[in-house]
Amino acid sequence: MNITIIGTGFVGLPMAAALAEVGNNVVCLDTDARKIEMLDRGEMPLYEPGLEPLVLKNVKEGRLEFTTEYEKAVSHGCILFIAVGTPPDEDGSADLRYVLSVAKSIGEHMKEYKVIADKSTVPVGTAERVRSEIKKALDSRGVNLEFDVVSNPEFMAEGRAVADFKQPDRIVVGTDSEKARELLRDLYAPFNRSHDRLIEMDIKSAELTKYASNAMLATKISFMNDLALLAEELGADIENVRRGMGADPRIGHHFLFPGPGYGGSCFPKDVKALTKTAKDYGKIMRILQAVEDVNDDQKKVLFTKISHYFGKKLKGKTLALWGLSFKANTDDMREASSRVLLEALWEVGVTVRVYDPQAMEETERIYGKRKDLIFCKDMYDVLKGSDALVIVTEWEVFRSPDFDTIGEILSEKVIFDGRNLYDPHDMKEIGYTYYGIGRGESIKK
Repeated sequence: MNITIIGTGFVGLPMAAALAEVGNNVVCLDTDARKIEMLDRGEMPLYEPGLEPLVLKNVKEGRLEFTTEYEKAVSHGCILFIAVGTPPDEDGSADLRYVLSVAKSIGEHMKEYKVIADKSTVPVGTAERVRSEIKKALDSRGVNLEFDVVSNPEFMAEGRAVADFKQPDRIVVGTDSEKARELLRDLYAPFNRSHDRLIEMDIKSAELTKYASNAMLATKISFMNDLALLAEELGADIENVRRGMGADPRIGHHFLFPGPGYGGSCFPKDVKALTKTAKDYGKIMRILQAVEDVNDDQKKVLFTKISHYFGKKLKGKTLALWGLSFKANTDDMREASSRVLLEALWEVGVTVRVYDPQAMEETERIYGKRKDLIFCKDMYDVLKGSDALVIVTEWEVFRSPDFDTIGEILSEKVIFDGRNLYDPHDMKEIGYTYYGIGRGESIKK
């Protein structure tokens, strides 16, 4: 099939590569000429495991190409996927300007029947607005063409987007058109062979399904973070509690890991957007308001632990940070907990040495060059001259380090572990002062 994907971000690019890999001819459009030039040179504008070789392979084999030209992109695809950003507006609602701009451009260039699929995470009612925008553009041209708008939300987690697209747990399609439904069934058939993962529904239900899914996952995270703080006061270990809870199949083990708060491009904005949508309809989402409040507070927990430990001696200290991205296996710094921690540490006069396998370039783009932010070449170089180690992101390389080397380099054998990577008893036995999240200890001195 000839497929067009509009947007080359964390959703559009992995999706394009995966669709091309199974034999489709895919054109990716982005209005950011810099990103298209990078892709044409074989450079990736983002980091995602497995993405680069997949993109390069399909470009070489002629099934994947990139353009900034709407006329070429719209004429190419029988299905046009909208996969552009929907950042939060000032009032918390999803900003649909990019989605609606794409819809207008599609209407300006359409010459035959198309299926337009909303892949971006959008509020309920967006498909109707996209349909209206396309129709308005067609009317201004004096053209009457048949087209269908469907909701086909993505369920691709950053850090495993390629794998999630190729091996989905569900494929949600919201449409009232049998013609569009059949085209999407055909498109997804290669990813739907072992058992039927296609879930068909009405458009509004499909739009709400995506928001509801992310809101539920964010709720689990905030609940566990809140529970972890209680565990500290009670002297309980949240890791034991987590395992005991997860053994119940009604609860499950996923998303029960406490940490420094959720971030990224999805959970923060989607919780806000769903809350704002409910407010527009006179409904108060009390649970989601609490989820957001807990998450905002959780992002301050690591700084609070550090501040309580060092007390008035914190000013002038140098700390080592392992991890900057909001989660492992991505370079995405949007709403990352590390940003809250960095800014709080700088505010009180702390110099921070940092190492992240992928996100240092993005961090420098955000903060620029400054004397109190030092980028280091590896996870041990970052320890030099540092008074403590702070773990913010759970990259695999941090899970089994050389503790003898760490102890020799650090000024003090102190670790603040925002991801609970190590066992507190083991750390104590080898001479470390160790603080996790909810591991039975509370620093209030």
